[in-house]
Order: sequence, then C-alpha cells, then structure tokens
Amino acid sequence: MLLVRGRAGGTELTGTIYERDETPPTYRGSPDVDAPYVWVCDEFYEVETGGTTQVVDGESIQIAFESPMPRGFDSREAAVEAANDHVRTQFARIGVDPDEVDVELQEVSETDH
Repeated sequence: MLLVRGRAGGTELTGTIYERDETPPTYRGSPDVDAPYVWVCDEFYEVETGGTTQVVDGESIQIAFESPMPRGFDSREAAVEAANDHVRTQFARIGVDPDEVDVELQEVSETDH
C-alpha cells in the first residue's frame, strides 16, 4: 500500500492507495470497489460554523469532513495521479494554493500497521 501525504500551511492530509491483493477498508455506506488499485482519503471543506477547528497558515478555520469515497483504478500510475490531484484539491478547498502542497509517497506493507 502507498500512503499519499500532502503538507502545506502547517497541516497535512494523508490517504491510502491499496494495491493488488490488498483489501481496502469497508464501512457503512462504502461502495464496492473491485479494482486492482483503490484510493481512500478524507474530503473536507471550510465552513462558517461547526465542524472542526484546524490551524492553517497560523489562522484558525472551521472545516467539515465528508465520508471518504473509495475510487478504483486499473493502474498504479492512474491511482497516484488521482491521489495527488485529490490531496491538492482538498487543500484548495480550505484556501491553500495547490502549488504550495508538498506531496509525499510512502510505501508500506499491511503488516506495518
């Protein structure tokens, strides 16, 4: 499995690409994804009230989370590209320039958890 971690504005977001023969998590409401590579990551956006307080670039903002939606891909390259885009998009949703996001890939095995 690959961890895809984006860092910017003093905060970070990490999602997971499950590779062939690895089992992505299932949870209430999760769709069946029958693909060799599955990307799972939180989605969030800024809200005026409620949500969770997060400090970004030294400023406290409120963010709300959406349920992660697994997405399936036929190739590792397509999954990594989508993961990079997803992480950058989440930061953009809270006012961080996507070009300022440092994205790191970390390969781990299921037994490392």
